[in-house]
Amino acid sequence: MPTRTPIEPDLFRALLRRHAAGVVVITAPGARPVGFTATSFTSVSLDPPLVSFCLDRRSSSWPALRSATHVGVHVLTEQQEELARRFATSGIDRFAAPLRWQPGPYGVPVLGGALAVLVCRVAERVHAGDHAIVLGEPVHGEHSDGAPLLYHNGRYLKAA
Repeated sequence: MPTRTPIEPDLFRALLRRHAAGVVVITAPGARPVGFTATSFTSVSLDPPLVSFCLDRRSSSWPALRSATHVGVHVLTEQQEELARRFATSGIDRFAAPLRWQPGPYGVPVLGGALAVLVCRVAERVHAGDHAIVLGEPVHGEHSDGAPLLYHNGRYLKAA
């Protein structure tokens, strides 16, 4: 039987960049709130309701996510590209003014203006390679009308 070797990391990234994804910001409470931009958000189950997202365990946000009991998932609108970039930038205070946010249920930082917000109880964390898959059970939600921000081939795009 031939030995299987994984594809090269650069090819893997190039392949995955072809997949368009919605953009979310994940937030978690802590002594200092944390948050990051993700495109790995997806629904998992309707019964019980479950969602998931992935996070690199080397990320500066991982220590807070590793112990958080609740997280916020913010589905961004097509007008929130700057917010997506802010939460994707390392080494800054992502919650500094002029960002609009407030503590929500369970102390989860809730960002203003999102298309949808889900506050989730962390149900499980699964280590998968260098990332963790976080499963969340929505316990609070709100939404508004609008179009989502998308990410494709290394760029943010408007849905329409």
